[in-house]
Amino acid sequence: MKKKIKTKKEKKGLASITKFTTKSLSGALKNFKKKQELKKIKEIKLKKLQENNYLIKEKRELKILKDKLKKEDNKLKLKENDLDFKEKELKSKEEKQKIENERLIEKDKELIHISKELRNKEKELKSKEEAQNRKDIDLKVREEEQIQKELKEQKRKDKELKALKEDEDRKKQLEYIKIKEWEEKFDKEQKEKEHLENMKEMRFKQKELEKIRKFEESEEQSTNINFDFKDLDVDKSTKN
Repeated sequence: MKKKIKTKKEKKGLASITKFTTKSLSGALKNFKKKQELKKIKEIKLKKLQENNYLIKEKRELKILKDKLKKEDNKLKLKENDLDFKEKELKSKEEKQKIENERLIEKDKELIHISKELRNKEKELKSKEEAQNRKDIDLKVREEEQIQKELKEQKRKDKELKALKEDEDRKKQLEYIKIKEWEEKFDKEQKEKEHLENMKEMRFKQKELEKIRKFEESEEQSTNINFDFKDLDVDKSTKN
Protein backbone atom coordinates (compact mmCIF):
# COMPACT_ATOMS: atom_id res chain seq x y z
CA MET A 1 0.00 0.00 0.00
CA LYS A 2 2.74 2.23 0.95
CA LYS A 3 4.47 1.52 -2.31
CA LYS A 4 1.33 2.18 -4.22
CA ILE A 5 0.79 5.42 -2.36
CA LYS A 6 4.39 6.28 -2.96
CA THR A 7 4.15 5.54 -6.67
CA LYS A 8 0.97 7.42 -6.86
CA LYS A 9 2.59 10.32 -5.14
CA GLU A 10 5.57 10.09 -7.40
CA LYS A 11 3.33 9.91 -10.42
CA LYS A 12 1.41 12.88 -9.14
CA GLY A 13 4.66 14.73 -8.53
CA LEU A 14 5.96 13.94 -11.98
CA ALA A 15 2.65 14.87 -13.47
CA SER A 16 2.60 18.09 -11.56
CA ILE A 17 6.21 18.81 -12.53
CA THR A 18 5.42 17.98 -16.09
CA LYS A 19 2.34 20.10 -15.94
CA PHE A 20 4.26 22.96 -14.32
CA THR A 21 7.04 22.65 -16.84
CA THR A 22 4.59 22.61 -19.73
CA LYS A 23 2.83 25.60 -18.27
CA SER A 24 6.12 27.37 -17.67
CA LEU A 25 7.28 26.68 -21.19
CA SER A 26 3.94 27.73 -22.57
CA GLY A 27 4.05 30.90 -20.43
CA ALA A 28 7.63 31.57 -21.37
CA LEU A 29 6.78 31.08 -25.02
CA LYS A 30 3.85 33.39 -24.69
CA ASN A 31 5.99 35.93 -22.87
CA PHE A 32 8.65 35.63 -25.50
CA LYS A 33 6.05 36.12 -28.24
CA LYS A 34 4.60 39.08 -26.37
CA LYS A 35 8.04 40.53 -25.94
CA GLN A 36 8.75 39.98 -29.60
CA GLU A 37 5.45 41.59 -30.51
CA LEU A 38 6.12 44.46 -28.12
CA LYS A 39 9.56 44.84 -29.57
CA LYS A 40 8.10 44.89 -33.06
CA ILE A 41 5.47 47.37 -31.91
CA LYS A 42 8.19 49.51 -30.33
CA GLU A 43 10.26 49.26 -33.48
CA ILE A 44 7.22 50.20 -35.57
CA LYS A 45 6.42 53.06 -33.18
CA LEU A 46 10.03 54.14 -33.20
CA LYS A 47 10.06 53.93 -36.96
CA LYS A 48 6.84 55.91 -37.12
CA LEU A 49 8.22 58.38 -34.61
CA GLN A 50 11.38 58.72 -36.67
CA GLU A 51 9.25 59.10 -39.76
CA ASN A 52 7.13 61.69 -37.94
CA ASN A 53 10.25 63.51 -36.75
CA TYR A 54 11.59 63.39 -40.25
CA LEU A 55 8.27 64.68 -41.56
CA ILE A 56 8.25 67.42 -38.89
CA LYS A 57 11.81 68.29 -39.80
CA GLU A 58 10.88 68.30 -43.47
CA LYS A 59 7.87 70.45 -42.70
CA ARG A 60 10.02 72.85 -40.66
CA GLU A 61 12.61 73.02 -43.39
CA LEU A 62 9.83 73.47 -45.92
CA LYS A 63 8.28 76.23 -43.77
CA ILE A 64 11.70 77.90 -43.36
CA LEU A 65 12.19 77.67 -47.10
CA LYS A 66 8.71 79.05 -47.71
CA ASP A 67 9.36 81.89 -45.24
CA LYS A 68 12.67 82.55 -46.91
CA LEU A 69 11.03 82.53 -50.31
CA LYS A 70 8.28 84.77 -48.95
CA LYS A 71 10.88 87.17 -47.54
CA GLU A 72 12.75 87.15 -50.79
CA ASP A 73 9.47 87.71 -52.59
CA ASN A 74 8.67 90.60 -50.20
CA LYS A 75 12.13 92.01 -50.78
CA LEU A 76 11.59 91.75 -54.50
CA LYS A 77 8.22 93.43 -54.14
CA LEU A 78 9.77 96.14 -51.98
CA LYS A 79 12.50 96.62 -54.54
CA GLU A 80 9.90 96.75 -57.28
CA ASN A 81 7.87 99.26 -55.25
CA ASP A 82 11.03 101.23 -54.55
CA LEU A 83 11.91 101.18 -58.21
CA ASP A 84 8.37 102.27 -59.10
CA PHE A 85 8.56 105.04 -56.52
CA LYS A 86 11.99 106.12 -57.77
CA GLU A 87 10.73 106.00 -61.32
CA LYS A 88 7.73 108.15 -60.37
CA GLU A 89 10.00 110.44 -58.36
CA LEU A 90 12.36 110.73 -61.29
CA LYS A 91 9.46 111.40 -63.60
CA SER A 92 8.19 114.05 -61.16
CA LYS A 93 11.68 115.55 -60.98
CA GLU A 94 11.89 115.59 -64.76
CA GLU A 95 8.51 117.34 -64.90
CA LYS A 96 9.64 119.80 -62.26
CA GLN A 97 12.94 120.32 -64.06
CA LYS A 98 11.04 120.89 -67.28
CA ILE A 99 8.79 123.44 -65.54
CA GLU A 100 11.86 124.99 -63.89
CA ASN A 101 13.64 125.20 -67.25
CA GLU A 102 10.63 126.88 -68.77
CA ARG A 103 10.47 129.23 -65.79
CA LEU A 104 14.17 130.00 -66.14
CA ILE A 105 13.74 130.71 -69.83
CA GLU A 106 10.91 133.10 -68.98
CA LYS A 107 13.04 134.55 -66.19
CA ASP A 108 15.91 135.09 -68.63
CA LYS A 109 13.55 136.89 -70.98
CA GLU A 110 12.28 138.95 -68.07
CA LEU A 111 15.85 139.70 -66.92
CA ILE A 112 16.83 140.78 -70.43
CA HIS A 113 13.83 143.08 -70.46
CA ILE A 114 14.69 144.39 -66.97
CA SER A 115 18.31 144.86 -68.04
CA LYS A 116 17.19 146.96 -70.99
CA GLU A 117 14.92 148.98 -68.74
CA LEU A 118 17.78 149.42 -66.22
CA ARG A 119 20.10 150.68 -68.95
CA ASN A 120 17.45 153.15 -70.05
CA LYS A 121 16.88 154.21 -66.47
CA GLU A 122 20.64 154.55 -65.90
CA LYS A 123 20.84 156.86 -68.89
CA GLU A 124 17.85 158.78 -67.60
CA LEU A 125 19.35 158.92 -64.09
CA LYS A 126 22.70 160.05 -65.46
CA SER A 127 20.97 162.83 -67.36
CA LYS A 128 19.02 163.79 -64.25
CA GLU A 129 22.20 163.57 -62.16
CA GLU A 130 24.02 165.95 -64.47
CA ALA A 131 21.07 168.34 -64.35
CA GLN A 132 20.99 167.98 -60.54
CA ASN A 133 24.74 168.64 -60.35
CA ARG A 134 24.27 171.85 -62.30
CA LYS A 135 21.42 172.79 -59.98
CA ASP A 136 23.57 171.90 -56.96
CA ILE A 137 26.40 174.13 -58.23
CA ASP A 138 23.95 176.99 -58.76
CA LEU A 139 22.43 176.35 -55.37
CA LYS A 140 25.87 176.23 -53.76
CA VAL A 141 26.78 179.58 -55.32
CA ARG A 142 23.50 181.03 -54.08
CA GLU A 143 24.07 179.51 -50.66
CA GLU A 144 27.54 181.04 -50.51
CA GLU A 145 26.09 184.41 -51.46
CA GLN A 146 23.36 183.96 -48.87
CA ILE A 147 25.93 182.96 -46.25
CA GLN A 148 27.98 186.08 -47.02
CA LYS A 149 24.85 188.23 -46.74
CA GLU A 150 23.90 186.52 -43.50
CA LEU A 151 27.43 186.99 -42.14
CA LYS A 152 27.31 190.71 -42.95
CA GLU A 153 23.86 190.95 -41.39
CA GLN A 154 25.07 188.98 -38.37
CA LYS A 155 28.09 191.31 -37.97
CA ARG A 156 25.76 194.31 -38.13
CA LYS A 157 23.41 192.74 -35.61
CA ASP A 158 26.34 191.79 -33.37
CA LYS A 159 27.57 195.38 -33.52
CA GLU A 160 24.10 196.68 -32.64
CA LEU A 161 23.77 194.12 -29.88
CA LYS A 162 27.18 195.07 -28.53
CA ALA A 163 26.16 198.74 -28.49
CA LEU A 164 22.86 197.83 -26.84
CA LYS A 165 24.67 195.65 -24.31
CA GLU A 166 27.11 198.42 -23.50
CA ASP A 167 24.19 200.84 -23.12
CA GLU A 168 22.40 198.31 -20.90
CA ASP A 169 25.57 197.82 -18.87
CA ARG A 170 25.86 201.60 -18.40
CA LYS A 171 22.22 201.79 -17.35
CA LYS A 172 22.71 198.88 -14.98
CA GLN A 173 25.81 200.57 -13.54
CA LEU A 174 23.91 203.82 -13.02
CA GLU A 175 21.01 201.89 -11.51
CA TYR A 176 23.42 200.08 -9.23
CA ILE A 177 25.00 203.41 -8.15
CA LYS A 178 21.54 204.88 -7.51
CA ILE A 179 20.51 201.84 -5.48
CA LYS A 180 23.76 202.00 -3.56
CA GLU A 181 23.25 205.71 -2.85
CA TRP A 182 19.65 205.05 -1.80
CA GLU A 183 20.77 202.21 0.48
CA GLU A 184 23.42 204.45 2.06
CA LYS A 185 20.87 207.26 2.47
CA PHE A 186 18.35 204.82 3.94
CA ASP A 187 20.99 203.44 6.32
CA LYS A 188 21.91 206.98 7.37
CA GLU A 189 18.27 207.93 7.96
CA GLN A 190 17.75 204.72 9.90
CA LYS A 191 20.77 205.46 12.04
CA GLU A 192 19.54 209.04 12.67
CA LYS A 193 16.10 207.68 13.59
CA GLU A 194 17.68 205.16 15.90
CA HIS A 195 19.81 207.93 17.45
CA LEU A 196 16.74 210.13 17.98
CA GLU A 197 14.84 207.21 19.46
CA ASN A 198 17.74 206.49 21.76
CA MET A 199 17.87 210.17 22.80
CA LYS A 200 14.13 210.20 23.46
CA GLU A 201 14.44 207.03 25.49
CA MET A 202 17.34 208.50 27.48
CA ARG A 203 15.39 211.69 28.14
CA PHE A 204 12.39 209.67 29.21
CA LYS A 205 14.58 207.60 31.54
CA GLN A 206 16.16 210.77 32.95
CA LYS A 207 12.72 212.24 33.62
CA GLU A 208 11.65 209.04 35.30
CA LEU A 209 14.80 209.00 37.37
CA GLU A 210 14.21 212.66 38.29
CA LYS A 211 10.69 211.88 39.41
CA ILE A 212 11.95 208.97 41.49
CA ARG A 213 14.67 211.15 43.02
CA LYS A 214 12.16 213.89 43.90
CA PHE A 215 9.78 211.36 45.35
CA GLU A 216 12.58 209.89 47.47
CA GLU A 217 13.58 213.41 48.66
CA SER A 218 9.99 214.24 49.65
CA GLU A 219 9.77 210.95 51.51
CA GLU A 220 12.99 211.67 53.28
CA GLN A 221 11.81 215.13 54.35
CA SER A 222 8.54 213.77 55.78
CA THR A 223 10.56 211.23 57.75
CA ASN A 224 12.76 214.00 59.20
CA ILE A 225 9.69 216.02 60.30
CA ASN A 226 8.33 213.02 62.15
CA PHE A 227 11.61 212.64 63.90
CA ASP A 228 11.43 216.32 65.00
CA PHE A 229 7.96 215.80 66.54
CA LYS A 230 9.25 212.91 68.53
CA ASP A 231 12.04 215.03 69.92
CA LEU A 232 9.55 217.58 71.05
CA ASP A 233 7.52 215.00 72.94
CA VAL A 234 10.62 213.84 74.68
CA ASP A 235 11.37 217.37 75.85
CA LYS A 236 7.87 217.77 77.30
CA SER A 237 8.19 214.72 79.38
CA THR A 238 11.45 215.82 80.81
CA LYS A 239 9.95 219.13 81.80
CA ASN A 240 7.23 217.46 83.73
